[in-house]
Formats: sequence, structure tokens, C-alpha cells
Amino acid sequence: VQLQASGGGPVQAGDSLSLSCAVSGRTGSSYTVGWFRQAPGKERDFVAAISWNTGSTRYAASVEDRFTISRDNANSAVYLRMNRLKSEDTAVYHCALHPTGRFVATEGYRYWGQGTLVTVSS
Repeated sequence: VQLQASGGGPVQAGDSLSLSCAVSGRTGSSYTVGWFRQAPGKERDFVAAISWNTGSTRYAASVEDRFTISRDNANSAVYLRMNRLKSEDTAVYHCALHPTGRFVATEGYRYWGQGTLVTVSS
């Protein structure tokens, strides 16, 4: 399984940005794709996730009214739309895959892609 995150860059506070995660390989039919982020000097945190087979979603409390996760079955991609960005959203964003789609997991992800850096200036 391979995951490739893209779409990061520098933005101003209040701006919007969309990240993409391309998923490939032998994923099976039931899995969850999640977004995590790691700010400088901090631990990696869960941001959002979506079950590939049910479409159920889950968000961290800090982003649930600003971020939207979605999936594109045809293109095997997962997107993270980030609105009203804040300086505290600055981090490297990683997408990852959890090998079950029966529930939307926030930990225990098995496959990870390289991250994409989002820098929000105030």
C-alpha cells in the first residue's frame, strides 16, 4: 500500500487549502484513510478520517467546524478541505491507512505516506 499526500503550502490566516491523498496498492475493500498532523516540536495528532466503504467520518474537535474530509472512489483519493485556517494549523500533514473500514479509527494506522507542509501566517 502506498499513500502520497500533496497540496500543502504557505497561506494566510483565514484562507482555505485542500490537501489530496492518493491511495494505491493492495488495500482490500474495507479500510479507513485518515489525516494526521505534526507541528514543530509536538507529537503527531489525529485530524480527520473517513471509512472508504461506508463513508463515515470523524474529526478532531479542533477542526470539526472548519475541515471536511471526502473520498473519490474513482480516483482512489481522499481530500481534506481546510477552511478558516489558523496559525495553529501549521504542521506537516500526513495521510495514513487503517486496515478496516467497519469503524473510523483514530489510531492504529498501519500505512503512512510522506507528509505535506502547511504553513499558516497570521
